[in-house]
Amino acid sequence: MEPALRSITWEAPEHHHVEKGNDWFFALIIIVIALVVVAILFNNVLFALLIGLAGGALFVSAAKRPSIIPFAVTLRGVRVGDRVYPYSTLDSYRIDEDDPRGPQLLIKSEKKLMPLMVLPIPVDHVDDIDDILKERLLEENLEEPLLVKVLELFGF
Repeated sequence: MEPALRSITWEAPEHHHVEKGNDWFFALIIIVIALVVVAILFNNVLFALLIGLAGGALFVSAAKRPSIIPFAVTLRGVRVGDRVYPYSTLDSYRIDEDDPRGPQLLIKSEKKLMPLMVLPIPVDHVDDIDDILKERLLEENLEEPLLVKVLELFGF
């Protein structure tokens, strides 16, 4: 008889990163400048400022490489970085092995501001993670939100 697994730990980037070329950043700058000019033409300087700030934040965010985050599935809960989410605050899970980015662990939380966590998992830990989670959470057919899929299509 095999000893029960106590925890599975791994590291992965905090999000899927798509390398963006100079053309992508040039297009972003052109779009932001055009929207700022249109907002100014309509005498809406505050909206032009908002668009400029949002464009700048988008530029910085898109250029930044994701940091490597430690993940763990333990007997107490799911750990993402330094934060532990106890099983009492989680509703259900699903392991999506067919995702083009690799296996993904989707976890539905009771919290309203963070309803779904999507964690990248290594191929060699899929069965072990499933063994730990199926004893503690309900397995449910969860899907990533459409907005997340659209943002990934644009390279975010």
